[in-house]
Amino acid sequence: MNPTIPKSVFSFLLKLKRNNNREWMAGHKPEYLVNEKILKEFYETLENGLNTSDEIAKTKIFRINRDIRFSKNKTPYNVHRSVSFSRAGAMRRGGYYLRLEPGNSYMAGGFFSPKPADLLRIRKEFEMDSSEIREILNQKDFKEAFGDFSRGNAVKTAPKGFNRTDVNIDLIKLKNFVVKHHFSDDEVFAPEFSENVLHYYLLLRPFFNYMSDILTTDLNGVSIIE
Repeated sequence: MNPTIPKSVFSFLLKLKRNNNREWMAGHKPEYLVNEKILKEFYETLENGLNTSDEIAKTKIFRINRDIRFSKNKTPYNVHRSVSFSRAGAMRRGGYYLRLEPGNSYMAGGFFSPKPADLLRIRKEFEMDSSEIREILNQKDFKEAFGDFSRGNAVKTAPKGFNRTDVNIDLIKLKNFVVKHHFSDDEVFAPEFSENVLHYYLLLRPFFNYMSDILTTDLNGVSIIE
């Protein structure tokens, strides 16, 4: 039987949002720890599910404590819970993500803030030939699940060395290559939620396979992995 996300997890997060201070958290630490145990079991189910068709090297559970050093918002805690799953090996690129938050839960996947060399390689590929990535993005199941790349993080004109009139400039301008699928609270609490998350993770694989090929070869298609 798959573990489920009880409503108590979101009830706690909603109370934390109204009482985002260390004194309140100290008085409700037992409730927090119970929820964390439930969530850890849920994340383990996702990791096990991913490993049936992929290979996961690392599961990262993000801390509830916020890094407030450079933020105007000085509240000490995140009011969501998040986890990411990193793929194993140099040949497997891309990462899986899940965010659980009342009214704003979603899974995501892709390439967030790639290293400069990887970003340039991706852009060069799109400049040379965008037909394959556009085919993936427009595939019916993928399009219905994710729409398009999240467009919130792109340069305003054209990256250095690229032509702003290039036919593929819409893709070349992007700094991240991430897609998302949102879940309602009722979907999060449903018994089949873990299966649904894994379903959307699986839909990412053609995209991951394509990007992995790009990031492990040069523009001539020759492997750069020793």
